[in-house]
Amino acid sequence: VQVEESGGGLAQPGASLRLSCTVSGRTLHYYPIAWFRQAPGKERVVVATISWSTTYTYYSNSVKGRFTISKDNSKNTVYLQMNNLRPEDTAVYYCAGRSLRYGETSLDPVDYDYWGQGVQVTVSS
Repeated sequence: VQVEESGGGLAQPGASLRLSCTVSGRTLHYYPIAWFRQAPGKERVVVATISWSTTYTYYSNSVKGRFTISKDNSKNTVYLQMNNLRPEDTAVYYCAGRSLRYGETSLDPVDYDYWGQGVQVTVSS
């Protein structure tokens, strides 16, 4: 399974970015996916998750109301739309998936089996 993230970069406070996570070697339709982020000197933490059915989504309190996770099964791609970005959103963002078919999402990174290489998001004026 290969995971490729894209869409990161430098943004001003209040701006928007959309991250993409394209998976090859696995049909995302049946598996839960999550976005994590890791700021310098800090632990990797969950940002958002989406269930395999897309019925359930989760957002950390720090991004709730600003970020939206979605999945396009036809493109085998998961997105993270990030609006109203703040300097504290600066981090490396990772897409991760679980190998348990029809499995539940998790907030713990150790429960995820495959990861992308990460994409840098920097929010600064």
